[in-house]
Amino acid sequence: MSTEQKQQRMMHINLFIMGCGHHKAAWRHPDSMVEQLGDIAYYERLAQIAERGKLDAVFFADGASVGNVSDGSPWFLEPLTAVAAMSRATEKIGFISTVSSTFYTPFHAARLVASLDHISKGRIGWNVVTSMFDVEARNHGYQTMPPHAERYRRAEEFVKTVLGLWDSWQDDAVEFDRQGHYANPDKVQPINHEGEFFLVDGPLNIPRPVQGHPVLFQAGASEQGRTLAAQCAEAIYAVAYDLPAAQSYYRDIKQRVKASGRNAEVPIMPGLVTYVAATEEEARAKQRELDELLPVDASLRQLSVFTEQDCMTWELDAPVPQLPPLSEFKGPQGRYSTILRIIETESPTVRQLLGRLAAGGGHCTMVGTPEHIADKMEKWFRNEGADGFNLMPPSLPEGIEDFVEQVIPELQRRGLFRTEYEGSTLREHLGLARPNHY
Repeated sequence: MSTEQKQQRMMHINLFIMGCGHHKAAWRHPDSMVEQLGDIAYYERLAQIAERGKLDAVFFADGASVGNVSDGSPWFLEPLTAVAAMSRATEKIGFISTVSSTFYTPFHAARLVASLDHISKGRIGWNVVTSMFDVEARNHGYQTMPPHAERYRRAEEFVKTVLGLWDSWQDDAVEFDRQGHYANPDKVQPINHEGEFFLVDGPLNIPRPVQGHPVLFQAGASEQGRTLAAQCAEAIYAVAYDLPAAQSYYRDIKQRVKASGRNAEVPIMPGLVTYVAATEEEARAKQRELDELLPVDASLRQLSVFTEQDCMTWELDAPVPQLPPLSEFKGPQGRYSTILRIIETESPTVRQLLGRLAAGGGHCTMVGTPEHIADKMEKWFRNEGADGFNLMPPSLPEGIEDFVEQVIPELQRRGLFRTEYEGSTLREHLGLARPNHY
């Protein structure tokens, strides 16, 4: 590879695994792998397909409630546990799991994630969220979710404390000297943290992770979320319905990162749903096939969660009723603002909105040939819309197989995506420096 090719900016692409796929009806398809959701071999195969495509990482979201079990559930195996096995079935690809700063404690999270970084030899990232729903809170000792501002203060302290625990061991603390020290006690120190939410003496009972700090992802769309992302995130997941929305978020976050005094790239990766086929007609047929499997009641229940409205009595072929403005919405603002944008832009009926949200909840959807999809991805990439994408295949494994076999080669031909891994850690895949010990 030439020096010019090495220096060329490349897309970052992750596979976001969600059950049988991100389409709400994917599990109902006769070819789905729904019976295998409890089999780690299913997830290992998905990771191997993604690694064959040279993707940066596999990403798992997480949740702490069940919902209506008749509608299907994306949750089966706990993500951090699954990642431990998946990392042993792969060699290069990274793994990212969501960690809730509201429900975890810093010591517990630091220990779990550091262990995974050692097991995977430096391929772990953690996506810090503040969690969303009261039904989750009531599984963790809360009557309701704490107020939004409080959750973000807790998240900021949570991240600071976890990083401190990882730094409580210097890189060269472990000596394994059979005639002397297992570890040099001068290089393993308590952190003595006492804050608003946490009391943590430390040090951690695991040596410093392979990457120093496993890569910190964040996905905040609210004002507090954007502030937290600008201050500490090393990579960001975003929700963007179209290129103008993506550009607005991208430019805002990049400016905030710079204003916070950080000289960091902080790659931004919007979610992306793709239906790929040799012709546009075939791609749209794939989309239509899944849409036709969508139960209306389940879709209305999902919309009720997204909007915090009772949507069950809405008329399917009537316009979407007036929704509260974003300033009055207390739930996850990124998805809600996307729904408002879809309504404003497309003026859909309720039925049309349900179809639009069926896969990916309003993230960008691209339907067409590999060339068509690569064209759109390139446009976002070259015009301050994205540094890459968090792939959300509507069905699995078909969706990721289609992308790896058809779209990745097109991106590679354009010099937009790697043809081989150049490093062995997630930080190296993302072009991020290893943090020094503080």
